[in-house]
Amino acid sequence: MEHHELKSFLDEKFEQYHGSSFLDSDPISIPHRFTEPKDIEISAFLTATISWGKRIMIIKNADTLMSLMDYAPNDFVTHYSESDLKPFQSWCHRTFQFEDLQYFLKALKRIYVEQESLEPLFFAKNDKNLYHGIHRFHESFFQFEPPSRTYKHVSDPYKGSAAKRLNMFLRWMVRPNNGGVDFGLWTTIKTSQLSCPLDVHTANVARKLGLLQRNQNDWKSVEQLDNALRAFDSNDPVKYDFALFGLGVFEGL
Repeated sequence: MEHHELKSFLDEKFEQYHGSSFLDSDPISIPHRFTEPKDIEISAFLTATISWGKRIMIIKNADTLMSLMDYAPNDFVTHYSESDLKPFQSWCHRTFQFEDLQYFLKALKRIYVEQESLEPLFFAKNDKNLYHGIHRFHESFFQFEPPSRTYKHVSDPYKGSAAKRLNMFLRWMVRPNNGGVDFGLWTTIKTSQLSCPLDVHTANVARKLGLLQRNQNDWKSVEQLDNALRAFDSNDPVKYDFALFGLGVFEGL
C-alpha cells in the first residue's frame, strides 16, 4: 500500500473508532464517570494501571475500586486513613494486589498534598517524546519506599519497557476531548510528544501494515512506530492508536 493510500486508510479508521460509541467497552469509560479534573486524573491513572487482560474484567475491577472510594477518588486519596483501607483487602486485579494498591494510594496521597496534579512529574519540555518524562515519573512515584513487588506496576522505558499503560494514560490526559473520548486536561505536554500505547493488537496490526519491523514490543518498537505515524500526522500521531486498535480488536486484522 502506497504512503498516501495507507494514510487515507488509517484516517478513515481513526474516524470510525474515535467516538463516544468507543467508550462503553473501553477502560476509559471509568474516568468518564467523573467531571472534576482530579477525580478524572486519579481514576484514569488507577484504571490505566490495571489495564491488562480482558477488558470486561478491567472495567469491572476498576469500577469496584471506585465504589470502594465512594466514587470520590480525589477526596478518598487525599483524606483516607489506614483504617479506611480494610474494605480494600479483598480487592485485586490479577497480580496487582492489596499490597500494591496500598503503596499506590500512599504515593498518590503524598503527591497530591504537595501539588495539584501528576502532570509536572512527566515534565518533558522540548523532548521529542516522553521517554525521559515517563522515567522521571517512575522515579518520583517510587520515592516513598515501595515494596519490591510493586515496581513492576509502573513501567520504565529506561529499562526497555514499551510503557503501554502509561502511554495510554498520557493519551487520555493530553489529547483534546473534541472527539468525546480523551480529556485534554494537561497542557504542558504536546500531542506531538505522545506515543502509541503498544499492545499485542496495535503491534500486530502495525507489523501487517508495514509500520513496524521489530518483533519485540519494547521501547525501541514504540519509537519506530512513532516515526512511522508522525509521517502521517506530526502534530497528533497517537490518534492512529484508535485505528490500529480498532483494526486488531474489532476487525481481526
